Amino acid sequence: MPQGTTNKELTIHLQQVSRGERSGEDLLPLVYHELHGLARAMFARGAVGHTLQPTALVHEAYLKLISPTEREWDSRAHFFAVGARAMRQILRNHVRDRGAQKRRAPGHRIDLEHLEPAAPHLPVDLLAIDEALEELAKQDERQARIVELRFFGGLTVKETAAVLRLSTDTIKLEWRMAKAWLRARLEPDE
Repeated sequence: MPQGTTNKELTIHLQQVSRGERSGEDLLPLVYHELHGLARAMFARGAVGHTLQPTALVHEAYLKLISPTEREWDSRAHFFAVGARAMRQILRNHVRDRGAQKRRAPGHRIDLEHLEPAAPHLPVDLLAIDEALEELAKQDERQARIVELRFFGGLTVKETAAVLRLSTDTIKLEWRMAKAWLRARLEPDE
């Protein structure tokens, strides 16, 4: 956020854009830095199979975010949660469009020991994570959403709780359960 813009001011601005009282175009300077941080965090994890750069990802996600069908944000956390989902979808589609392999080479596993938001240098097979999240969503949509918000969106427990309108204790419990499920799914030889 530019200097001088508070979370509350951004939330008010986002709500005004959602209601059509303001243009979405003047929103970019207010959210660019944080969106770029989300993109950098995704790339820092070593997402495999893409050729996009963080700046291109931010611009594509922003265009998706300000489309009339996506303009229903009630807070800063909600906006960045939608942004994280948009970035995940763009990266997934980009990988698939490029014909990337769906799985890593045999014997190469995904290390989920430090599955935390914005964990630096965590090698991630984006398609494997995406497929696992899709599978988890069929079993427990809320847990999949929590992983998306925390891992891809970099949201805190408190922000995730606000977006999903749940208690922080519930988020902590579901986050632990989702991480355990992902480890079992993505690291079956453990």
